[in-house]
Amino acid sequence: MKNFLIPTTLEEDTINAVKSAVNQAKNNNCEIILMMVSETPDAFSSVQFLREMRTSLTSSQEEVLETCRYIIEHTANCKIKVHNQYGISAPIFKGIIDAFDVKLVVLTNSYKQETKRIHQHLVKLAGNQKCPILHLGSEVVKDDFNKALYIENAKANMHVKDVQQFLSQNFSYEIVSQTANFDDNYEQFAPYLSEAISKYDIDLLVETRKGEKINFKKTKKENSSDKLGLPVLSLYEMA
Repeated sequence: MKNFLIPTTLEEDTINAVKSAVNQAKNNNCEIILMMVSETPDAFSSVQFLREMRTSLTSSQEEVLETCRYIIEHTANCKIKVHNQYGISAPIFKGIIDAFDVKLVVLTNSYKQETKRIHQHLVKLAGNQKCPILHLGSEVVKDDFNKALYIENAKANMHVKDVQQFLSQNFSYEIVSQTANFDDNYEQFAPYLSEAISKYDIDLLVETRKGEKINFKKTKKENSSDKLGLPVLSLYEMA
């Protein structure tokens, strides 16, 4: 059984995330967990605390949620669960990953653009988990991915063969091309990347990551993979 965690504020691209998760399941049984995170209410009494914990959805959020449920209702092998989480920390997030036996975290572009601190914190916490993360691209091309470009980090300990073995065991992606990390000279590499993506019909980028200290003061640097607009599968690499 393959379970998926989708942190969400129920923006429109949550629907694409659900469709992508259904395709990743490949007709195997799966559960999709839509997780909505909120700050813990600052209340003195238990009654006030419970009152403030009640969350109401806007009409557009209700519509997105109903669409997601409709998709799952018409997918025989999948179930959907909405998990409301109040407050988040590294131990809590790890506990959620373990409790739901999550095999893949799916992050939408809209969620990563959220400005509330708790959403930014969750994205950073996800990067420190050992669970693979699928970053959906800014442009929706299709729900299923097959051919991948592996972006090799110079400091990485994982060989492309190891990465392909992991992909074969857990997904249906095939690495058809690879390149060194090009964050520092993207403009120079851009024409060659575009040519490779077109030539090999690449629809997914694969990269590795390592855990890092969470720092909210540091401005978010746009990766060259973000500029390409393609989905990115990020694999955690043990130090």
